[in-house]
Amino acid sequence: MDLKLKGKRAFISGATQGIGFAIAQQLLAEEVEVIINGREETKMNAAVAALQKQFPNAIVSGIAADFSVKAQIEALLSQLNDIDILINNVGIFDLKDFAQTTDNDWYHMFEINVMSSVRLSRALLPKMLSKNRGRIIFISSESGVNVPDNMIHYGMTKAAMMSVSNGLSKLTKGTEVTVNTILGGPTYSDGVAKTVEHIAGIQNMSVEQLKAGIMQQTNPHSLLGRFIDPAEIANLAAYLSSPLSLATNGASLRADGGVLKTL
Repeated sequence: MDLKLKGKRAFISGATQGIGFAIAQQLLAEEVEVIINGREETKMNAAVAALQKQFPNAIVSGIAADFSVKAQIEALLSQLNDIDILINNVGIFDLKDFAQTTDNDWYHMFEINVMSSVRLSRALLPKMLSKNRGRIIFISSESGVNVPDNMIHYGMTKAAMMSVSNGLSKLTKGTEVTVNTILGGPTYSDGVAKTVEHIAGIQNMSVEQLKAGIMQQTNPHSLLGRFIDPAEIANLAAYLSSPLSLATNGASLRADGGVLKTL
């Protein structure tokens, strides 16, 4: 299917690995000009180089910025011109007992996961509305609906992202701009993979055995029955980025492997 994305320009926050990187790959395959973002310049440059190698005829670049540093955020925003597609993907997570989660932990999680998308959307949505075209996609999580007891501060931010996205969609009424949210499920991202490989080595197990055990323990009711590949979430992001998805607006769409029972 031709998603009619050739020549569009996208910015993806937090895209040096995992879901963000997979979305960059998918959009580049559709001949979108892609700008990725990472906190560390060295890692970001390596990601850009990997994408250029995979897609030698594509236009791909990167902007390093830490979303907890105001000056870096302002510098980033000043470089984002004529963006057709905004993917609010950057995020952090942490396993922590509620009683041990400090005010600073809550503020930091909110600053990165929620305010990054607020600041980017505030800068880019008005321009999209003036052009009468554009896509904003929030990469949230099923944890925003089924909040884990050891990640309450994280779940709160993912629920907040859905709220911001839904509210922004109402500002697009009568235009060809859409704002949607993707609720990802348990995903085998780079960070998860490194942790699983490390634990598997210690326990003298195969990676596949450990992955299956983790899913059975943490998500026994998953309809997919395995970790989600980042590319499977990127597929949905690519469609929502397309002009073909105009009738989908203000929605929270699940790519959770059937983990959620209600929404």
